[in-house]
Parts: sequence; C-alpha cells; structure tokens
Amino acid sequence: MEDVLDLYQEPRDPVRPLVCMDEQPKQLVKETRQPWPAVPGIPQRCDYEYERNGTANVFMFVAPLEGTRHVRVTQRRTALDWAHQIRELVDVHYPQADCIRLVADNLNTHRPASLYAAFPPEEARRIARKLEIHYTPKHGSWLNIAEAELSVLTRQSLDRRIPDIEMFCAVVSAWQGSRNAAQTTVNWRFTTDDARIRLKTLYQQIKA
Repeated sequence: MEDVLDLYQEPRDPVRPLVCMDEQPKQLVKETRQPWPAVPGIPQRCDYEYERNGTANVFMFVAPLEGTRHVRVTQRRTALDWAHQIRELVDVHYPQADCIRLVADNLNTHRPASLYAAFPPEEARRIARKLEIHYTPKHGSWLNIAEAELSVLTRQSLDRRIPDIEMFCAVVSAWQGSRNAAQTTVNWRFTTDDARIRLKTLYQQIKA
C-alpha cells in the first residue's frame, strides 16, 4: 500500500510516466422489444426483459498526471490479451519513455510471465525492461486510480443496455475522446501519512 501511495506523490516525469491499468468485464444485452420513444411529458419506456449476447472486456490505462487514458475493448481477458495491451502501451503510447511506472492489480495475468507466454523471449524481455510494475495489495484495488476511472466510464456511458461489441467499442471510443479532450487529471490526496492514521489497524502492532 505504501509503495503505491508514495509513487502517487512523486512529481511528473516525462521519461518515466506513471500509468495505472485495470480491466472490467461487461455483459452485452439486447432488447427483446423495441423501446417506446420519449414524448413530451413521458420518458422513454423499455421492456424489463432482455437477451444476453455474450460479454466483452475493457482494458483501462490512465496516466493521472497527464490527463490521458487509453481504453481498449477485447472479447476476452486472458494473459495473452494483457500482454498485447502492454506491448501497445510500450510501443505505441510511450515509445520514448525510459521506463513506465505501471500500477496494476495483483492478478496472476498481470505478470511479466504473460509476456513470455505471448511473445518470443527476446521480445518479452524487451517489453519487460520498459516496465516498473507496482502491485496494489490484496483487497486494496481501491488504490488503483484506473479502477476509479472505470467507475467514471461505467456511470457516464455504460449504465445502459449495449447489444453487441461493435456498439460497445463505439461507446467506449466516444467516451475516451471526450475525456482526453478535456485533459481530466487526477489529484490524489490520500498519502502514506494519512494511511498510517486512518488505517492503523492494518499495521502490525509492536509492543515493547
């Protein structure tokens, strides 16, 4: 916990950008009946029944000090999917960075081993050398700024029925463009000193 909190207090460094990543599944849902359109005095009305149409996954990468985020929709959330997203992060979004300080949840797919499962050893090692991974602790995913950004995406764009992955991609892309255009940054205020006071029960008690 303190490792991540200390990282959030470090100043912006263009050659060592801070990036937080998280992922979230989404159930795709079709309407079974055409909704009745809204008319003056009456809102749109939808049937409560729906048809499941598979799932999709959102990879969220957010640079809280830059005010940018990169969101990708995939059909799965495997180790190979994560590895390909990380290669895109390194080669497309931050090719000039000496090192990317990456905050990620402590999942078994979020490991350098996933790179070796997806790419030849030389390529996997090249990508891994550009990463400095900081894992959030167990039951501490709230420390990941990308989780908060996923919550914003859900509340602003995904809190409705989306029938297929094509529309899902379009909705996410539109949200990303609007959010990046606004250059919305994150002002993280919770520090290590705060944690030692407010979360003191989590620390080992040493008695003389």
